[in-house]
Amino acid sequence: MISYPQRLELAQTPTPLQLLSRLSAEVGTRIWIKRDDMTGCAISGNKVRKLEFTLAQALSEGADTIITCGGLQSNHCRATAILGAQLGLKVHLILRGETPEELDGNLLLDSLAGAQITVYPLSEYQQLSTLFDHWVEHYRREGRQAFAIPTGASDGIGAWGYIHCVEEMSAQFKARGITPEAIVCASGSGGTQAGLTLGCSLHNLDVPVVGFAVCDDEAYFQQKIREDITDWTLRYRQTLNVDALSVHVNDQYIGPGYGRATEEVFATIRRVAALEGIILDPVYSGKAFYGMLKELERGSFPSDSDLVFIHTGGLFGLFPQRQQLGLSLPVRDQ
Repeated sequence: MISYPQRLELAQTPTPLQLLSRLSAEVGTRIWIKRDDMTGCAISGNKVRKLEFTLAQALSEGADTIITCGGLQSNHCRATAILGAQLGLKVHLILRGETPEELDGNLLLDSLAGAQITVYPLSEYQQLSTLFDHWVEHYRREGRQAFAIPTGASDGIGAWGYIHCVEEMSAQFKARGITPEAIVCASGSGGTQAGLTLGCSLHNLDVPVVGFAVCDDEAYFQQKIREDITDWTLRYRQTLNVDALSVHVNDQYIGPGYGRATEEVFATIRRVAALEGIILDPVYSGKAFYGMLKELERGSFPSDSDLVFIHTGGLFGLFPQRQQLGLSLPVRDQ
């Protein structure tokens, strides 16, 4: 039995494990999807699993203010803003990019939830540790206790979210009578893949976790995921040979860069939505799902096997990129 640290029950779990029967028939491999887009409504996605543990830690330290960071359309920042409002915590978001002309997608929900938002251009955002220090000190002078959460809540604390998810999936695999060839996810900040990799080791689930990078390269993720796992071992005094863990990263489907997708990814989003009623996003899940299908075509995964795809949410990220979906307005019936 694994002894978990304190956790807030903020997500709607367990999430379903669903067979995509029509798509599976087309590609010749059974594709299952772990519906972590259903962890909640506005807090939908993978980030809430991590935040259950991270925010519990923040409260245990007496925090009344949460500072975190991400891109303008960060799913993590949106989930943090909404959960902070639910818990009565002030949330300050440090966002990367240029101030937009209008509120849309996740940024709209951040503002609606009352988060304080500071936007920095990339040149300033790259000094992220300095920005965190500045705002922590700012709130200290105001008599507040701030707790800083890294990008995506991806560290040793956040890893518990997907250690717990593996326990959940193990029971579902047993109930379905399947032994997956692989568990597939998008890797953006590395924390979800770190938690899944740890979880498979701790729960004795002999299934490789394959992360499809949505930014940066394989070398970066190899290092980042192992850093998160090492952080977990140090924080919780765990004995684990981190170097012995297999970390699988595919960086061939990043496309034009973070938050930017190719037409093939948008075509995959349209295909899966029309065929299965599953909504992917162009930043994370759409890229990873497209990469998984291409690797299936190339024979990287055996045919007539079971693959499990972790749907990490991201629905709201579709709206700022609506024009690239290639959809037509309805025509008036004559």
